[in-house]
Amino acid sequence: MMSFVKNAALAAALASVAAGATTTNAAGKETPTVVLVHGAFADGSAWSRVIPLLQAQGLKVISVQNPLTSLAADIASTKRVLDAQTGPVVLVGHSYGGVVISEAGNNEHVRALVYVAAYAPGEGQSIADLNKDYPTPPGFSELVADKDGFLTLTPNGVAKFLAQDVAPEQAGVMAATQKPTRGKNFEEKIGIPAWKTKPSWYIVAEHDFMLQPDLQKVMAKNISAHVVTLSTSHSPQVSQPAEVAKVILEAAAQIN
Repeated sequence: MMSFVKNAALAAALASVAAGATTTNAAGKETPTVVLVHGAFADGSAWSRVIPLLQAQGLKVISVQNPLTSLAADIASTKRVLDAQTGPVVLVGHSYGGVVISEAGNNEHVRALVYVAAYAPGEGQSIADLNKDYPTPPGFSELVADKDGFLTLTPNGVAKFLAQDVAPEQAGVMAATQKPTRGKNFEEKIGIPAWKTKPSWYIVAEHDFMLQPDLQKVMAKNISAHVVTLSTSHSPQVSQPAEVAKVILEAAAQIN
């Protein structure tokens, strides 16, 4: 019964935000497209539980498939998707994807940025720079490098540190579908970040074992983001998709 009430409340919240977006559209503004950027050790299917919720509210949604072979390649891949759009875009990034959207978000179509437990570097910063003053997250102990320097998370790392609050079967799928990520990506720096000129939202994951929650809070403050805190692992888009969708819909409703 409590589960039904909770789900009904979330559905009502989504409907309320969507109603605001519909009113805005009725005023003559274009319906935004949502472009989703996955993080490291993942692919575009990482957003599979959020996508239907956004589509149900009439939004066009594209989940980028980044190669994870270099930061430049991932930015270029995301930019190709953005360049193909004709209207306003809400650009969303998870984890490492936050670095990608910080640079790619300078595209003229992007009107808002949403960071989901994501890195939000400043100009000339890398993930390594952001992490250096914080304790190493426990999940990093489960990273395995191949002979070419590409990293993956062990199944144990996914189940206990990346997504400890999802069903074991789902964690198993996440481990099986993860994409190896070039380790050097985390040392590559960005230029002028888009968050300097565009409104941002930030979802802080309180029980994150891959990106220190204290660092998330500092980054959210640095970019003057609208902050939402969720009691989740590093994978809120999987464990609490309705709450993540709600934040994206709020961003979509408020952009000009």
